[in-house]
Amino acid sequence: MNHLDNLLYRINNAKELDFGDIISNSIELFKKVWLKGLVVVLFVLISVICISFLFSLIGLAPALDQSVFSNGFDFKGIASFYSSNALYGIPQNMLVSTLNLAFVAAFYRICKQTMLDENGHEDYFYFFKKEYFTKVFMLGIIYTAITTVAQLLCFIPYIYVFVPLSYFAVILANNPDLSEMDIVKASFALGNKKWLITFGTMFVAGIIAMLGIFGCVIGIVFTMSIIYLPSFLIYKDAIGFDETNAIDEIGMNDEF
Repeated sequence: MNHLDNLLYRINNAKELDFGDIISNSIELFKKVWLKGLVVVLFVLISVICISFLFSLIGLAPALDQSVFSNGFDFKGIASFYSSNALYGIPQNMLVSTLNLAFVAAFYRICKQTMLDENGHEDYFYFFKKEYFTKVFMLGIIYTAITTVAQLLCFIPYIYVFVPLSYFAVILANNPDLSEMDIVKASFALGNKKWLITFGTMFVAGIIAMLGIFGCVIGIVFTMSIIYLPSFLIYKDAIGFDETNAIDEIGMNDEF
């Protein structure tokens, strides 16, 4: 079996995970990597601000017509704006998604090094290297296409695809040799298999992250990175980091 087939095999045969363990482990890991997470969050926020400013400057950001509020909420007008914003924002969202995937995947790589007590260099720009960036950019395009279609189909489909999409960076970080479409297939396979526990743990992690508001509001920047951790830990517990040995074992078992 090739890498993707083995990965899908492990996903399909993944053990049941405990909700409480994922939350408690996320908190424990956050205590170790919160500073690294802060750096990533700042990189992401700065990227979003710069890209938004650039697109506003060149006039590609749609503005909400104030007439929709003239006689209360014009829901038809708001819906029209929502749809046009999803379409107009495609180029901007592609850049934001690309940079976000690159930074978050690097963060997961650093988290893996931390958990395995590796002394590797904390490279926040690891996936900006030429051998990876084209792949990340294509994933950013795919990510944007899926989210745009989901938004146009209203809110519920977006809630569904949000979980598989959250695994793009996780799969990329741990399997950088996979092709773009293989990463998408593995992400949706794991997202579908562990949808409920992923959504639930990310929701709770989001509530925990919101506690940063009590730190003069700006404190949320320090706690925001905990949202990234449940999907990372679900991947670790469901698939594991030592893919090579596990793949060899699966191959040996298949032979017998």
